[in-house]
Amino acid sequence: MIQLETLFDIIWKGFIIGVVVSAPLGPVGVLCIQRTLNKGRWYGFVTGLGASLSDIAYALITGYGMSFVFDYVNKNIFYLQLFGSILLLAFGLYTFRSNPVQSIRPVSTNRGSYFHNFITAFVVTLSNPLIILLFIGLFARLAFVSEGVLVFEAVSGYLAIALGALTWWFGITYFVNKVRKQFNLRGIWVLNRVIGSVVMLVSLGALILTLTGNSLYH
Repeated sequence: MIQLETLFDIIWKGFIIGVVVSAPLGPVGVLCIQRTLNKGRWYGFVTGLGASLSDIAYALITGYGMSFVFDYVNKNIFYLQLFGSILLLAFGLYTFRSNPVQSIRPVSTNRGSYFHNFITAFVVTLSNPLIILLFIGLFARLAFVSEGVLVFEAVSGYLAIALGALTWWFGITYFVNKVRKQFNLRGIWVLNRVIGSVVMLVSLGALILTLTGNSLYH
């Protein structure tokens, strides 16, 4: 029987995972901003849509793999959450220190079809399997994969990841489109630093909770 509390717990965790995975401005994030500025908002959004599909594929691979080791996860939850918090902290620091402007490439003046913009973003994101490490950290930190979860609840969780990712891409393309006249290379750099700072603060909070034996997730 589906429990609403459990379902809501899975959904909000999935939504957060979707946002966190999508937020850092790597090659696809910069490509999304470039296309929004040069081709229009919806070309940028379908670029994010392609990246989201790839992220969901990696999320399913991660969750399916972790489901085989429930006993290990349950016995070592403290160490896994500690690992997840440290990994997220390192990820936030890397994001803060990176310069996404270096990922900028010349954009063709030909808009191409929505499908072309979608599939190129999908391929670019799919070519980076290291994102699985980020999913492992997030899944461990948020205890997203747990034993006894019903199929409907699991599906809802992964749909929530997709919703979180799409919410981010919808929001960022809306923002960039609104400030397109003021948005420049420095704007990309500043935005990436803000994202990195937020990820670091959240991961530090999670790390402190883990070390003190507290948790927001159980």
